Amino acid sequence: METRFSPTQLHEAPIKISNDILRTCVHCGFCTATCPTYVVLGDELDSPRGRIYLIKDMLESQQPVPASTVKHIDRCLSCLSCMTTCPSGVDYMHLVDYARVHIEKTHKRPLAETMLRTVLAFVLPKPTVFRWSLVGARFMKPLAFLLPGRLKGMIAMSPPRLPKADPVTLVQARAEGKARLRVALLAGCAQQVLAPRINRAAAGVLSRLGCDVFEADGVGCCGALTHHMGKEHAALEQARLNIQAWEHAQPDVIAITASGCGSTVKDYGFMLKDDPVWADRAAKISALARDVSEVVAELGLSGVQDFSKPRVAYHAPCSLQHGQKNLAGPSDLLRAAGFEVFTPKDAHLCCGSAGTYNLMQPELATELGTRKADSLEALNADVIATGNIGCLIQIGSYAGTKVVHTVELLDWALGGPSPLETK
Repeated sequence: METRFSPTQLHEAPIKISNDILRTCVHCGFCTATCPTYVVLGDELDSPRGRIYLIKDMLESQQPVPASTVKHIDRCLSCLSCMTTCPSGVDYMHLVDYARVHIEKTHKRPLAETMLRTVLAFVLPKPTVFRWSLVGARFMKPLAFLLPGRLKGMIAMSPPRLPKADPVTLVQARAEGKARLRVALLAGCAQQVLAPRINRAAAGVLSRLGCDVFEADGVGCCGALTHHMGKEHAALEQARLNIQAWEHAQPDVIAITASGCGSTVKDYGFMLKDDPVWADRAAKISALARDVSEVVAELGLSGVQDFSKPRVAYHAPCSLQHGQKNLAGPSDLLRAAGFEVFTPKDAHLCCGSAGTYNLMQPELATELGTRKADSLEALNADVIATGNIGCLIQIGSYAGTKVVHTVELLDWALGGPSPLETK
């Protein structure tokens, strides 16, 4: 792709990187076939290729971004399926991240939109605030019909009850002698409120495989939620806080059970590459980050219990299969643990969760969620497994089959409780 940035513009790191990314695009259009929003809407501007043209124009002009462009950028899920398909290696992930930062700096959104995004950026990364907001939403449900569209949907999505808060304390390794690894488990924001059982299961699996597992003091939200809203300052500040906390804790590995968080922590090195104080430190922390399935695979699965195991429909989260290029790892582990595993039609397509996407783009998210649930239900499995809390909640909203985290099934196979019996 030909670009026309001025020499002055190219002295700015984000523009220089964006220019390099844009020039790798050859307009082939392979990305359109695997883009969820293009599949649903059929609009070229809602495809990666179309958005790349829009991003090029808005970055070159350096003018406030028009609402017509923002609409199409906002519809992007950042599922990164296009990057898996692209034969030219276009780094769409970082390009659209820069575009969102530019939009946040130059575009004036309607007041209601600005307020909603501000509330989400404040509430979701703070587990205590998020918990109380869900409690409040539960009492608002009878009055939800009085609220405007997206607020009504957000209230309707609040669960009827919440599990008790249950942070993971140090779990001593059950192996004799020295532990194989000291593993810092990232608790997650929404996950520790909506499904703390996932972290318990991860700690159970890792401890059975000979690890000391703990949550590092001072680690909070990974920064993904604000990062994907274009709120660059907030995301980078949270990344720095986490890096400092993990440096102090000195784990051998950082295990992450929410793949959306994993993609972000693994990207800290890139996010802070232009900060001379934090660049090397961020890169070192990113190098320690693993999806929990990667940690288990590296340790080697052992101690599998012999009992009749259910049929599993496996949904690979976009952030895992496209963002981290880990498509088959979790399903291979499930098979090694004795489960019969099936994958759905169009497994590469997003379920529509995508962080705050199901709150910000409810109509598209509903369409994608319904399609994904239908494709998984068609497998006639006993349980659906996935590796991201957002996918778990989203698919569970549309599927009649129980949805659990992959690590819950692995924990069960190694002697832990059955996730099929938990509510």
